[in-house]
Amino acid sequence: MLGFLLLYVGVVLFLNGLWLSGKIEDREIVVIDVMSGIVALLVGLVSVFGSGADDGSIRAGALTLLFATTYFWVAYNRLVAVDGRGLGWFSLFVSITVVPVAIRGLSTAESALDIWMGLNWALWAVLWFMYFLLLAMQRPILRATATTTLLTGIVTGWIPGFLILDGLL
Repeated sequence: MLGFLLLYVGVVLFLNGLWLSGKIEDREIVVIDVMSGIVALLVGLVSVFGSGADDGSIRAGALTLLFATTYFWVAYNRLVAVDGRGLGWFSLFVSITVVPVAIRGLSTAESALDIWMGLNWALWAVLWFMYFLLLAMQRPILRATATTTLLTGIVTGWIPGFLILDGLL
């Protein structure tokens, strides 16, 4: 399921980066955020409540649901035209939550994939923190956030998701 999920993480971050750059309209971005939210929601729920659920899959599912919540929240904000401060504060919570995930992943890594996942969590922590600064603190970092979102989507989702699905990683 990892490749499947990462491909959608990649596409939603890539397109959200384009949206933040003004290349996609507000209401149009809702489609990919809802679709990616559904994918992350289903993967998260199967991980938590599936027949083979264990401590590791429940942990992975809980973290995956943070992604789903983020994507649904972005879509909601575009439909009701709010300023995003709530999403910004949620992003701070998520950023703080995933820093130890990154540290643990890197400190216990046994393979290149483990190292890569630890680095992904670090990048995602930075990105969520940027959303906190942009939305909750209203810092003027839209352009930097757009670029970081787009590049993070390519590096942490799109390329590895495709490679995993294609059996190359």
